[in-house]
Amino acid sequence: MIHLQKLTKPLAVLLILSMTLFSGVSKASNAESGVGIGAAAGGILGGIIGSQSGSWVKGAIIGGIIGGAAGALIGDYMDKQAEEIEKGVNGVKVVREGDAIRVTFDSGILFPSGSADLSNENYANIEKLATILNRYHDTAVVVEGHTDNTGTQEENQYLSEERAEAVTNTLVYYGVDSSRITPYGYGDTRPVASNDSEWGRSLNRRVEILIYANEELKHQAESGQIKY
Repeated sequence: MIHLQKLTKPLAVLLILSMTLFSGVSKASNAESGVGIGAAAGGILGGIIGSQSGSWVKGAIIGGIIGGAAGALIGDYMDKQAEEIEKGVNGVKVVREGDAIRVTFDSGILFPSGSADLSNENYANIEKLATILNRYHDTAVVVEGHTDNTGTQEENQYLSEERAEAVTNTLVYYGVDSSRITPYGYGDTRPVASNDSEWGRSLNRRVEILIYANEELKHQAESGQIKY
């Protein structure tokens, strides 16, 4: 059994609540925008982009916005990583948000209702994602677990945490450094579809992965050269 080193829940909640909102989030290539997002090493989080009534909330990760040439370098680094994930991993939606990447697994396939068990097919897809993350090692990762509204709030919170940790532990098993990853469960608080139908509930049973630049990548960009 792999034991994950992670932030304690009170600290994680405090940091996530410390949101920094901004406008003009791009879903396309960001290499030309000159905007980069830095984050302190060790999983210091803030302004994690979530969902509210099915619409993405525009947010930023605490750590300082990088402009100019350094921002363009980070944007290019993240563009390449996003493209590899989109082409190389089945059953995911990849969206560029600022200088972060949001990867949404089709959790209707990833997890059965009420379960945090992964199938063999899902292990294979997470292995593909881990291989790409290991090539782009100067990024930090947040694994977010979500549920539909079936069950109590307490049950859904626990289940969302179990799903986040299941994916996290699988990424670690396939070689991703555990210090890069923070799992977090949102329960049923961030639906992207109505829970009034099975189709909507299947969309809400999901895992999302947010990938963003760590301090090392930010320093490399500021020096004018990023190591691949």
